[in-house]
Amino acid sequence: MSAVIAWFLSNPTVLAIGAAIIGALGFGFQQRLAGAKAERNKQAADNAAAGTEADKIDDAVAGRAPGVNRERLGKWSPKQ
Repeated sequence: MSAVIAWFLSNPTVLAIGAAIIGALGFGFQQRLAGAKAERNKQAADNAAAGTEADKIDDAVAGRAPGVNRERLGKWSPKQ
């Protein structure tokens, strides 16, 4: 058994094929992680846009200027 393992480890063709497979798998995993990160960033941007739009709607429903609403809500938030 050890002779077979020694042959695999000393054969440059087998080592090159093994390195290519490992490299391809590593590249595939890296691309998958990059795609997941891009999707999270896209969703965060969408959530921020939705929050801004929700603030505009809340201000319109309240019937006051956005600055007045923030001033009124400021007394309820902790000072930083």
